[in-house]
Amino acid sequence: MAQVAPRQRVSEQEYLEGERTTEVRHEFVGGETYAMVGASDRHGLMALNLATALHPHVRGTDCQLFMADMKLRVEVAGEVAFYYPDLLLSCDPQDRETYFRQRPCLIVEVLSEATARIDRREKLYAYTQIPSLQEYLLLAQDRIEAELHRREGETWTTLRFTEGAVPCTCLNLDIPLATIYEDVPLRDAGSRA
Repeated sequence: MAQVAPRQRVSEQEYLEGERTTEVRHEFVGGETYAMVGASDRHGLMALNLATALHPHVRGTDCQLFMADMKLRVEVAGEVAFYYPDLLLSCDPQDRETYFRQRPCLIVEVLSEATARIDRREKLYAYTQIPSLQEYLLLAQDRIEAELHRREGETWTTLRFTEGAVPCTCLNLDIPLATIYEDVPLRDAGSRA
């Protein structure tokens, strides 16, 4: 009978040092690292469209917008995790570590078949523990659909959008879904993403 070798746990510092020199990005959860997979053309176009729409509203403010390569550090139940959100907006001038942010007001993930469960469960739980976070936006890439998790006082509500615009509380603006999905080759309703 084959035996599986136990995964080697690494410290937070070892992870951060390793990420500076590796060619493959990794997320870090509870001392274990997980290699990131590549993104589809739709994923890249949607993230770029949204970043392009938000960027003019960030200029001249305390906000900083990052696309894909800035790590987010979260601590949940005493465990540290680092994720690479597709978009991260931090408007806290004290949130300026060189390689990660900790106090975002907006996080965006573009869903894929491989990541949807993690984005909707593990990351939703972890992200909603961040006191500064106002909104967590999940975007389908096979159809026009946005799922917005929004903090309202001490509770979170979920809104779904298939038309119109998605609100961005951090920047006090609405982002048209047509802008996010512009030039994105959507699949037919009957095909898989």
